[in-house]
Amino acid sequence: MDTEAPHTQRGHSSPDEGEGRSRFVLSGAEPAPGAGTEPAQDQAQDPGKAGWLTWRRAGLLGAVCTVFLLLFSNFVVQPFLIPSRSMEPTLAVGDRVLVNKLAYRFGGRPERGDVVVFDGKGSFVREDPDGNPLGEALHGVASALGLAEPSDTDFVKRVVGVGGDDVVCDDKGRIKVNGVLLDEPYLFPGDSGSKVPFRIVVPLGSLWVMGDHRSQSRDSRDHLGEPGGGMVPVEKVIGRADWIGWPVSRWGDAGSVGGGRG
Repeated sequence: MDTEAPHTQRGHSSPDEGEGRSRFVLSGAEPAPGAGTEPAQDQAQDPGKAGWLTWRRAGLLGAVCTVFLLLFSNFVVQPFLIPSRSMEPTLAVGDRVLVNKLAYRFGGRPERGDVVVFDGKGSFVREDPDGNPLGEALHGVASALGLAEPSDTDFVKRVVGVGGDDVVCDDKGRIKVNGVLLDEPYLFPGDSGSKVPFRIVVPLGSLWVMGDHRSQSRDSRDHLGEPGGGMVPVEKVIGRADWIGWPVSRWGDAGSVGGGRG
């Protein structure tokens, strides 16, 4: 009895050397010499590699974000930098408006009072302006991101007449559409509807557009004697200016008051 008890106690408290080593190795409590230190040593020896990977990820993320913004601005909403005073006081120089490209995408059509951005080639400017293709492409990317002024062929104006409308400016400078006096609370203080009397009938599929700052705006009135007569084809409309996105102090609606069709 006395000889078995010490033997049993020794068996539980002092395992043989081989059994103890295998148990610790399997449980991970005693890592092999040098294990777990090599990655740290490699990182300490090559800090430039980690920095390069960080910059690479940042560059890839930036490229993905740029592509996303370009696609978003091309199909959904595009920022547009206001370059002139022609739409004051509604839009000021330096404002960045967000142009809703879906406004007329699914059957909708521009209405009187809408503030629209359109491609003026063939109506406000000649169809094939000279230019550097590469420079125009780079400028187009910057413009699409709202970082540069829009192309010289892009304009922002308010729709005054739609297809079939009879638009008249009488000798008192008042605008009438289909015989109804047009209420224009958005005009620049002191401006009349127009200083130059005119009367036109807007062809179907076209728009008659004018700036809110009539005395500072070159618009459909200035192209009456040119091919197209100052009319903007509906298919040339890029979108409707719905919001002012910048500066923060001017956040809000961009001034479209569409809805009246007469």
